[in-house]
Amino acid sequence: MIRTLRQLWRSVGFRLAFYYGLLVAITMLAALAIVYMQTVGVLQQRMVRQVSASMQQLMVRYDARGADGVAGEIGYALADGRNSDNEIYLLTDREGRKLAGNLDQIPSMAPDAGDGVHRRVVRSGQSAIGYIVMKHLPDGGLLVVGHDLRDQESIESLVASASAAAGIVAVLLLIGGTFVFRQELERSVGAVRRTAARIAAGELQERVEPSGEEDEFALLEHDINAMLDRIQSLMDGVRHVSDTIAHNLRTPLTRVLVRLRAAEQGLGADDPQREAVATAIRELEELAVVFEKLLQIAEVEAGARRQQFAQVALHVIADDVAELYEAVAEMRNITLLRDPADMAFALGDRDLLAGAAANLLDNALKYAGDSATVRIGTHTVDGRAQLFVQDNGPGVPPAEFERIGVRFHRLDRSTPGHGLGLASVQAVVALHGGRLQLGDAAPGLRVCIDLPVAGD
Repeated sequence: MIRTLRQLWRSVGFRLAFYYGLLVAITMLAALAIVYMQTVGVLQQRMVRQVSASMQQLMVRYDARGADGVAGEIGYALADGRNSDNEIYLLTDREGRKLAGNLDQIPSMAPDAGDGVHRRVVRSGQSAIGYIVMKHLPDGGLLVVGHDLRDQESIESLVASASAAAGIVAVLLLIGGTFVFRQELERSVGAVRRTAARIAAGELQERVEPSGEEDEFALLEHDINAMLDRIQSLMDGVRHVSDTIAHNLRTPLTRVLVRLRAAEQGLGADDPQREAVATAIRELEELAVVFEKLLQIAEVEAGARRQQFAQVALHVIADDVAELYEAVAEMRNITLLRDPADMAFALGDRDLLAGAAANLLDNALKYAGDSATVRIGTHTVDGRAQLFVQDNGPGVPPAEFERIGVRFHRLDRSTPGHGLGLASVQAVVALHGGRLQLGDAAPGLRVCIDLPVAGD
């Protein structure tokens, strides 16, 4: 549950919808709170005014006719049928004897001078909370005027219940609106995201399908499609130029090599020019190899061979590559181990993956040093097929991990090479939707091709 909520929270659409819904809910709850406070406040003020007016009226009657006049007025007020269920009256003499009213006993002490307080009282045999004002009369008696709060509390409870119900509705609207808003945003943004993923996988012809609506997302989709058209046009132009250059250079290189080899054969063994011609031939052959690798990398990065993907047994590839390089390892006094040899299957191009594995093993044998131990292993970990090559040689500083695989970047310039081997491996792994992982083997280097298993 917590993991699901964390995944939802990572969604920008969910967070925006949540913040918007939360703002709406807070606004609604604030409005309900204002309505509640205003309603309760009006009822409270009305009650206070009624009690104060009744107290003033009774004090005027007391000034005119004394305690008997007040007792008569109280009796009339309780008998007139208007608010009789809520009115509270009590008139006592100086000894505390009840002269008139509906209170059974004098409430607990309350401040004089007309200040109203809330007290529990016993009225007509029933206990209740009331708002009362107590006034000591000049003859020593006590006058109590008040209002039963039961009806007001009922009204307040009704308003509070209505506010709570409205609050629950607001929260439900918040939750429902959040998911609806997120789904709508995902529908619009998801098409762009899925198209971008397919393009990143090499399907450069993909475009965002128009939604048919005239909104901001439709304008974004149009702009993205226009940008993709422009990018594809530029890439096609660059690819055409690079292919033309490579092929146009390959042909004259081949001709030069043929002529140099013919010239070399025509020179005598002691001819001083023979060594210069041989050196030129080697340099041109290395240049041809560079062109071939660059063309291969360009072809892989363009995704041209994706249609040839099928289930590939990585453990069989590792077996074949280990057998191929066994003689090289023995010649360099390197121990080559095939461990672990677990089965691992991935979806891909067997020739490309075999070439990538051969590149990794060739680099390990080249840089691990004499008397080193090199392992090539295969296994399946957490639903991922892995083929790795590990050695116990000098290794690579972790700071250089990010630069490994950059074209023409070489850590050891003294060792023959062109700096394109790992670049081609990177391109092959990316074509297969995998990851090239580098790690410190302590000592040595571990390079792992991590691919989705076949069927994922």
